Amino acid sequence: MKLDAALAIAERVRAELAPHCVRIEIAGSIRRRKQDVGDVEIVAVPKPYETGLFESGIATVVNKWRKVRGELPCKYTQRMLPEGIALDLFFATLDNWGLIYAIRTGPADYSHRVLAHGWVRNGYESIGGMMHYNGVPLPLREEEDLFAIAGVPWCEPEARNEQR
Repeated sequence: MKLDAALAIAERVRAELAPHCVRIEIAGSIRRRKQDVGDVEIVAVPKPYETGLFESGIATVVNKWRKVRGELPCKYTQRMLPEGIALDLFFATLDNWGLIYAIRTGPADYSHRVLAHGWVRNGYESIGGMMHYNGVPLPLREEEDLFAIAGVPWCEPEARNEQR
């Protein structure tokens, strides 16, 4: 799908989910401004919600789309949107937002070869979606925090496409 069409869909989905979130942003190839987009990726910090018979909050929106994988509550779910494009929805917390948002912005090769290589070289490790240093969880509230511990200069998302 072309970027303009995918961006319009992603913005609509973000707007539908936003009332149920503390923080929500479009990630992936759309954020990197790739001209051809394979899916919609969104990272969200949801407000508390319920699932099951009396679902509430973000579940009332997400569960209206056909589930491909990931049953709420979870860290990741994939849904098929009515427009025929997949939604990859990643859940974060305020304390791991910087890590999850940077990784999910990608591309995968950049996240692994540049960011992960840097944080490992500097003695950090990612465990269960949270950065740790000497076994102690370390909040990374912004992407810039992750770049700093990786010892990597900040890089705009569009430029990450070329740094492979």
